[in-house]
Amino acid sequence: MSKPNSSELVILKCLWAKGRQTAREIHEAVGPEQGWQLSTTRTVINRMEVKGWVKREGEAPDNAAFYAAVLDRVETLGGMVRQLARQVLDLKGPLPASLFADSPHLSAEELDELDAIINAAEERAHDKASDKS
Repeated sequence: MSKPNSSELVILKCLWAKGRQTAREIHEAVGPEQGWQLSTTRTVINRMEVKGWVKREGEAPDNAAFYAAVLDRVETLGGMVRQLARQVLDLKGPLPASLFADSPHLSAEELDELDAIINAAEERAHDKASDKS
């Protein structure tokens, strides 16, 4: 699965933090800071829906659709961190999830889960290398 781009990540973080919202609510929360028009926010949401990263959930009283994140926050952030560390920074060995302890996006339990996700690929690679020896 491909990773969210910066615009998609902005919307995901909004949905992860606040739960399901209408496109207008999402836009009011993130659009002005991004310099987006409402149509831009809707376009990003629609593309994310096609990718299966958000889904429509019911309707607001004004017939506007609610959207909810489908992508798991910890798994998504963990994959992005792992990609940055391994492919961009060429870091080897276990990565400390404690680096993200001050993030407002992750609870203590999610940090533990993030640690497992970040380091799981490294452990699998190490196990495969050991099996070949």
